[in-house]
Amino acid sequence: MNNTSIAGMKRTHMCGELRLEHAGQTVTVNGWVDRVRDNGGVLFLLLRDRAGIVQCTFDKSVNADLFDIAFTCRTEFVVAVKGKLVARDAAAVNKKMPTGEVEIIAEDIRILSKAETTPFEIDDTKEVGDQIRLKYRYLDLRRPSMQRNLMLRHRVTQVARNYFDEHGFLEIETPMLTKSTPEGARDYLVPSRVHPGKFYALPQSPQQYKQLLMLSGMDRYIQITRCFRDEDLRADRQPEFTQIDLEMSFVEQDDVIAVNEGFLQRVFKEVLDVDIQLPLPRMTWQDAMDKYGSDKPDVRFGFEIKDISDIAKDCSFKVFKDTVENGGTVRLINVNGYADKFPRKEIDKLGEFVKTYRAKGLAWMKLAADSSFAKFLSEDEIAAIKERAGAKENDLLFVVADANWQTAAVALGALRCELAKRLGLAKKDDFKLLWVTEFPQFEYSDEENRLVAMHHPFTAPMDEDIPLLDTDPAKVRAKAYDIILNGCELGGGSIRIHDPELQTKMFEALGFTEEKARESFGFLMDAYKFGAPPHGGMAYGLDRLVMLMLQKESIRDVIAFPKVKDASCLMTGAPDFVDPSQLEVLKLGVAAGTEEKKQEKKRRPTMAVRQVAELAKLSLSPEEEERMGGELNAVLSFAEALSQLDTTDVPMTAHVIPVENVFREDVPVRSLDREALLSCAPTRTEEYVTVPKTFE
Repeated sequence: MNNTSIAGMKRTHMCGELRLEHAGQTVTVNGWVDRVRDNGGVLFLLLRDRAGIVQCTFDKSVNADLFDIAFTCRTEFVVAVKGKLVARDAAAVNKKMPTGEVEIIAEDIRILSKAETTPFEIDDTKEVGDQIRLKYRYLDLRRPSMQRNLMLRHRVTQVARNYFDEHGFLEIETPMLTKSTPEGARDYLVPSRVHPGKFYALPQSPQQYKQLLMLSGMDRYIQITRCFRDEDLRADRQPEFTQIDLEMSFVEQDDVIAVNEGFLQRVFKEVLDVDIQLPLPRMTWQDAMDKYGSDKPDVRFGFEIKDISDIAKDCSFKVFKDTVENGGTVRLINVNGYADKFPRKEIDKLGEFVKTYRAKGLAWMKLAADSSFAKFLSEDEIAAIKERAGAKENDLLFVVADANWQTAAVALGALRCELAKRLGLAKKDDFKLLWVTEFPQFEYSDEENRLVAMHHPFTAPMDEDIPLLDTDPAKVRAKAYDIILNGCELGGGSIRIHDPELQTKMFEALGFTEEKARESFGFLMDAYKFGAPPHGGMAYGLDRLVMLMLQKESIRDVIAFPKVKDASCLMTGAPDFVDPSQLEVLKLGVAAGTEEKKQEKKRRPTMAVRQVAELAKLSLSPEEEERMGGELNAVLSFAEALSQLDTTDVPMTAHVIPVENVFREDVPVRSLDREALLSCAPTRTEEYVTVPKTFE
């Protein structure tokens, strides 16, 4: 048996950390073979670990045995190499590699593990589909880019722990098995074995527990914690995710913001060497909606929304006038200096775009050019609109009129972001942070036909708005704040209610009966009876923060083992059916699962490997039959996963082209019968042809 032990060959250095200052040292490196180059008697083996790549050199004329061992190495073999580190000749320096000035002259090599050919190359320059990447995620994570992503994520968490520790925060764990509550997204439920018919919920956040910690006197809390929400996935959303969660006692909003601004400044400086100027700008929720059509405004570019309802109410254009007279609004954005970039065909497409945001249409005007509505207006009315928009030569105005101000604002907000994307104005390395404050306390849920908490029911209202809880709760503003980066919410928080009477009033405004409130939050309501300090906090989406810092499009690129769109794991096959005996222990019915499993089998039929082998006149051992069956079923599973992909808005990358038949026409001839064919074989065993073994 070959020696595959690491004993005596443990690394002294990481591959990627070797530099000229280490030259002359005897070093040992461990890692994966990235590439092998045979230069006629001299073999270059490039060895890779998460720190980088180093070149190891084997000279056949110096040590033929060592050369022969290295010659058997293939990509992704795991090896240990020992040798002297030397400076490369000036002509051989590779400036593209951090280790390009040095190489290891090998004195020993040990193959620790061999590798089969990988489904894709471990190479950042090669495009690999998401399905195959996630199926073999452990291979995908070998790619240097993915390793850099996870290392940066680690650095962010270390900065967070160090910073908040320095500011008096205690890292305290909260339970993973909690009580399901009616507010927020859908819970992931966990059945209890010892309490049949009862369920735990995986936490959507540690919200109630961290408030209880404040009540217990642990006045500054932090936790880097896993959270779970059973909701539809997006590029920046996963069913399980990580939060940097914190809470503080005896504070007001400004205190919480100040501590968190310090953290943001520090993490960007230490991790990216980017300077963040403090204090960060703030804007109210209403201002954000009015100016940017979003409570997550992207302020890297202009195109601010302007309200022209006062001009439109008496104008000659009936569409605008009637909208305002009926209580609606007319708003616009000015695409400054880009009118020539948008021909009529593109403008028509943008009109369809805003309709996806419930806008009924899109009016437009090019300065010193065409317009869809200018002919209906007087010169004075046009002049007033231009002045309000700050319009100049080669500007393009887009106008939305709607009965609902939020519909008009949101449609224009989405349009300004789409225009900035098309024009390349939203630079990913331009980090624009700001706070959005004074969110509405409530929002109306069409699904539940009632007011629901915009954040959660423990958020304190603005002091001056408390009387409105009884008279007009829809107008109540909350002591809530979100931190926004380039149009994405990094995190959010609020000052919490610490007065039991106010908390009861909040439950009443949400339509909770006293019985329902006690059923859901009784333990928290009881705790408040024993003295609750003023407190507040917030939580960051760690995955989203790292994604934006790395300028990635999806949080899957910064999570080690993410899920796909339907919340499944392509690598492990989770979620999956379980043995019925497990469900019996939990006192759960299995009928629905059994039927679904039958349907699954119909959708994914197993391959009759034995029948295929017989048709091909192949003799397979039971082990080979099982292995091939698994491989063929994996192909079918992959094909099924491909069929479930959402290809909406994905452009076509290949097109049908005419193909000319270059083959000759078939000429019918009399075929040989089976016995005649077998008689031509040099050797045969019964009905099978025997061929010599040609390779291992």
